[in-house]
Amino acid sequence: MSDEALGVRGEHEHKDEVGASAFEHASDFSHVEVSGGLALGPLETQYQEIFAEVLEDGVITTEERVRLERAADNLGLDPSRLYRLEQAMVASYETKNRVRVVEHYEEPAASLSPIQIEAAGDAGRIVLQKRIETLEARVQELEEELRAARAQINVEVDLTELEDQVEDAEEDAEEWWRRLKRDPTKPEAYHRLFRIFGARGDEDRAFCVAQALVTLGQASDAERKLFDVHRSVSLIAPRAGLTPTAWYDQLFHADEELLTGQIFGIIAPAVLLGRVTALRRDKKLHQPDASLRQDVPKSTLTAVRALAWASAILGLAVPPVFVEKDRDVAYEHIPGVPPVTVVGHRALSGRTQLESAFLAGRHLTGYRQEHFVRTLFSSVQDLEDLFLAALVVASPALPIAADTKLRVSPIARAIQPMLEPPQIDALHGHFLRFVEEGGRTNLGRWSRGAEKTGVRAGFLLSNDLGTSVSILEKEEGKFGDLAKDLLVFSTSDRYAKLRKRLGIALGVKPDAN
Repeated sequence: MSDEALGVRGEHEHKDEVGASAFEHASDFSHVEVSGGLALGPLETQYQEIFAEVLEDGVITTEERVRLERAADNLGLDPSRLYRLEQAMVASYETKNRVRVVEHYEEPAASLSPIQIEAAGDAGRIVLQKRIETLEARVQELEEELRAARAQINVEVDLTELEDQVEDAEEDAEEWWRRLKRDPTKPEAYHRLFRIFGARGDEDRAFCVAQALVTLGQASDAERKLFDVHRSVSLIAPRAGLTPTAWYDQLFHADEELLTGQIFGIIAPAVLLGRVTALRRDKKLHQPDASLRQDVPKSTLTAVRALAWASAILGLAVPPVFVEKDRDVAYEHIPGVPPVTVVGHRALSGRTQLESAFLAGRHLTGYRQEHFVRTLFSSVQDLEDLFLAALVVASPALPIAADTKLRVSPIARAIQPMLEPPQIDALHGHFLRFVEEGGRTNLGRWSRGAEKTGVRAGFLLSNDLGTSVSILEKEEGKFGDLAKDLLVFSTSDRYAKLRKRLGIALGVKPDAN
């Protein structure tokens, strides 16, 4: 739903102008490439530096492996990818120094060790067998010590609570999350997940669940206490922005089919130019007064600074920004070459910083190439015509119904001259993939999925579920479709990984370097 539907929270009235410290990044914030390339950012570089230190003497000790495991977890990196990275670095080290790297450990490494054993084949199984024998011998020793201790001391020991915690820790969190997903307004699965993550010592996941329960109004005393202790009313201070892979792997909604978005992304510039031409012809093109354009880096307006701050975190370019205080919107996409953002009175007053962060993140998501056509044409019928026109450009002999062809062919003829040969080639490749995958897409579902992705981006930046849901409530009522998706997303493994990646998870501190 558009920003126009948002209400104004009068109890949070504040001045339009803010101090220089609002919506600024920390000095060590690492910017990602705005181009949308496949660079993985600085996190793996940090891990490489740590691993290089460990390799200096050619031996990886137990303590060093624990350090690596902790670093991988704190950085939110994929263990299997890190193992391949380690393999490459070890091979380079062994070739250069003509030695063999040896890893010594007595206790099993938590995440990378199983991958190593599988990759090592017979040698890995031998190592595993030796470790099992060592552990079995140690278990026997401990059992003997326990029997001796019982013979000397008569003490009643109640392990009921400990046993309950062990049972909670061993429960399948994913199964309970799936139950939660089926009905996000029922508290039972949330309570169970809170116990599971608490028993596992995963404070950040427990906090996320507690936040959802507080938002639902169903939190117990313990759940509310954890939420109150860790809730922040200030802006997040991430250590880096989102990479393209983070967008696709952790933030995109599952209903937003990537191939559909890629097809729309190729034709988006041509569709924009056609839309601007049509609006200008009909004398409906809104052209903001040049005097209202903002010098974004120097602006003291909260709503404008929020856009620059959010753009850096989301890895997106800052659009040209105009302020029209009398316009009845928060943030609005205005067609143009290039397109611009107009900031209206609904963003300029009555907003907390967390609300501004949500609105800015949601708005900027519309500038992603996959999503931009939705800012120009929101109806499913229009999207269907544009999608079919793209397929006709890719494959002119595409068989479609006569009445549909009458609507689509003029659009295809208007789009094709504005596409360069590499774009047409890419479009043809996407068309072939589309056919191979069944040749079907649900554009209504895709559009709704794209809208949910934008809401997720806003929530990620606000870092406050209550704030995000309260804004959505003004659009769709209490716990509507968008809010329910946020409740599910806020308790998901994907969101937890995003928090680690940005360095905002509990127990994960931004790097000092």
